[in-house]
Amino acid sequence: MKTRSIYSSLVFFALLLVAGCQDKIYESFMANSPVYMTYEELRSAVQKEPVRDIENPGKIYFKDNYLFVNETMQGVHVLDVSDPANPDPVTFINIPGNVDIAIKEDVLYADSYVDLVAIDVSDLSDVREVGRMEDVFPYTVPEYDPEYRLAEVDQDKGVVVEWELKQVKEQVEQDYYPIYYYRSYAEKLSMDMANFSSASGGVGGGGGTTFGIGGSMARFGLYKNFLYIVDNTQLYTFNIANLESPVDLGVKSIGWNIETMFLYDDHMFLGTTSGMLVYSLEIEQNPTYINQYNHITSCDPVVVQNDLAYVTLHDGGWCGRSVNRLDVIRMSDQYTKLTMIASYPMANPHGLGIDGDVLFVCDGSAGLKIFDASDPLTISSHKIAEFPDINTYDVIPVNNYLFMIGDAGFYLYDYSDLQNIQLLSTIPVSSSDN
Repeated sequence: MKTRSIYSSLVFFALLLVAGCQDKIYESFMANSPVYMTYEELRSAVQKEPVRDIENPGKIYFKDNYLFVNETMQGVHVLDVSDPANPDPVTFINIPGNVDIAIKEDVLYADSYVDLVAIDVSDLSDVREVGRMEDVFPYTVPEYDPEYRLAEVDQDKGVVVEWELKQVKEQVEQDYYPIYYYRSYAEKLSMDMANFSSASGGVGGGGGTTFGIGGSMARFGLYKNFLYIVDNTQLYTFNIANLESPVDLGVKSIGWNIETMFLYDDHMFLGTTSGMLVYSLEIEQNPTYINQYNHITSCDPVVVQNDLAYVTLHDGGWCGRSVNRLDVIRMSDQYTKLTMIASYPMANPHGLGIDGDVLFVCDGSAGLKIFDASDPLTISSHKIAEFPDINTYDVIPVNNYLFMIGDAGFYLYDYSDLQNIQLLSTIPVSSSDN
């Protein structure tokens, strides 16, 4: 019995030893290994730089005769469009990790990986960071080669700016699950400001407006003295009464797969993969849920005018593989009743814009489509024009000019004569391989 007891104890301790050793088993493999930018480098990187080519365009934003074009995860191109036929690149603002922006008066707000930065753009020859809130957004990593595994990410080393393929040696067990950035995440990660002050002169007025205008794929929104930002699941609210010193009012969970934000008539409309959410801004510091329009899983930008919401649904990638269409939603009783009154098949619609009775739809690889939407029940029967063979992403219509961004670059149209819509100018993307 004593021998059996000693034997059992030896087996027990051997098992413990094996278990302990298993915790330290390593393996070598080819992996996407992170390349870091330190937090110190990140927080000293915002600056004006010489004009550069557009290579990977994302969101667009318009204010006071200037168009701001996001260079995905790198910064913002600034174009002077006061002469629409000859857009003039003015500068590039380096903002590492940037996906979205919004501008109030002369302060541009931008995400920079985990931080929110405030940038003075009153003098484009002297762009300056004037405020920063650190660590307000989730840690995010860039797109990687899916054919190879991910190496471990150490957040203490800084933000991941790119990956390099190399042999790594790591423990078998990992508990790290980062948030990944994809090109479509730019679609997920601005706002189309319907409540903006227009003025006369040039494209959008030279008198200076309070807010700029974003595209329908936006995730940033400005309302009175508040900046709203949405990510995949949460709403971030900031008080910007002091433009250079935003005050963080907190974060609230608002659902899943939030994609876009549109502010209109004291309300917030959020496009999600499962429907459109409506929030009241009566209490600005705490938007309150009112209602939801549900649809099958797909990506879902939204624009609103009067009592109608126009919603594009498209499939592909993380959006699902279900439907491509334009839905028209009638909203009544202070947005408490939402009823789909019409639905139109599309090829692969993304961003959209509405100006009076004119509806602009970026129908993916099918190009730009323009409709007379005066009768929401017969939109598909009243196509005004289309520009095929352009893979379009988002649009901003303002003062009879249409700014459009797509995979091939930037396009500017004059639609003052709907029977003769003219392409005035383009700025093509440049391949980084050239």
